[in-house]
Amino acid sequence: MQTLQEIHRRQKRVLFFLLALFILGWAFTGFPQIFAGLILGSLFGLYNFWILVRRMERFDRTIAEGKGRASIGTAMRFASGVAAAAIAISLPEQVDLVSTVIGLMIPYVLLLVDRIIFHARHH
Repeated sequence: MQTLQEIHRRQKRVLFFLLALFILGWAFTGFPQIFAGLILGSLFGLYNFWILVRRMERFDRTIAEGKGRASIGTAMRFASGVAAAAIAISLPEQVDLVSTVIGLMIPYVLLLVDRIIFHARHH
């Protein structure tokens, strides 16, 4: 079984590659607002995924130790998504809101694809 850290490390590599492609798209295509939104959303999505990994590790420790209540940081991730959308709304000439929302979801889509591939290889 893979650890959360291994999954997160692999996700970061793929996401950094996508960010590089988005930066090239922003610089060399006629759609800089769309790529700026994808960049912004992906960066906030990566931050959200990092929060999720940290909170899941803390959650596992709390449950294993039999201590009180544990949280997985839903409010922090929600606030981060709102912040990304607020930036996109406040800069409509530079950043596209729809592509920002799509960018926010990219790490979760990558996680889903990664898990499907992992299970297909091991079953």
